[in-house]
Amino acid sequence: MIPNRQQAYDILTKYTHSPDLVKHALCVEGTMRHFARLAGADEELWGVVGLLHDVDYDQYPEEHCKKAVELLKAEGVDDSVIHSVCSHGYGLCCDVAPESEMEKTLYTVDELTGIINAAALVRPSKSVIDMELKSLKKKFKDKKFAAGCNRDVIRGGCELLGKELDWVMAEALEGMKEVADQVGLGMAE
Repeated sequence: MIPNRQQAYDILTKYTHSPDLVKHALCVEGTMRHFARLAGADEELWGVVGLLHDVDYDQYPEEHCKKAVELLKAEGVDDSVIHSVCSHGYGLCCDVAPESEMEKTLYTVDELTGIINAAALVRPSKSVIDMELKSLKKKFKDKKFAAGCNRDVIRGGCELLGKELDWVMAEALEGMKEVADQVGLGMAE
C-alpha cells in the first residue's frame, strides 16, 4: 500500500508521541510537497514520504531508519515508500542510498527544515513568514546555531540534486512558509 496523507498521518502518530517530532514531520511534509510541485512530481507521494521519514525515531532513536522498515511493513506500506523513508539516513544511520529526486530531496531538506525552524524561533516574530534568505544564510553559516543540524548532509544533498545551496534554502523556506500556521510558525494575530 502507498498510504494517502491521512493514513500516513495516522501511522506517524501511532508511533510518534512527541509534539516536536510530529511538528518536524509536518515541516518536512510541507517542504517536500513544495519541492514536488517544483519538480512536477506526485505531491501526495512526496508529502507522505516526508511525513513518515522519522516514524521510528521517537521510540527507537538508536535504531533509526532500521526499525522503520519493520514498523512500516507491519502497517502494509509499500517497499518503495519504505526505501524512500530510509534513504534520508544514508551515511548517518543506514546504508540505503537516496536514488530518486524525491529521495535526494528528502535527504537534503530534513536537516534544513530543522535549521529553518530554529531560526524562526529566535526571531522577534517567532515566524518563518517574515524570514528572508539572507537571515537564514547567516544562521546556516553559524556552526554553533542549531548545532545538531548537519550542514554537510545539506551541502551533500544539494550536490546530489545538482542544485545550488542558496536555491535549495530559498525553496525550503518557501515550503515552510506554506505550512507555517499548521506548525506554529505563522505570524501572531
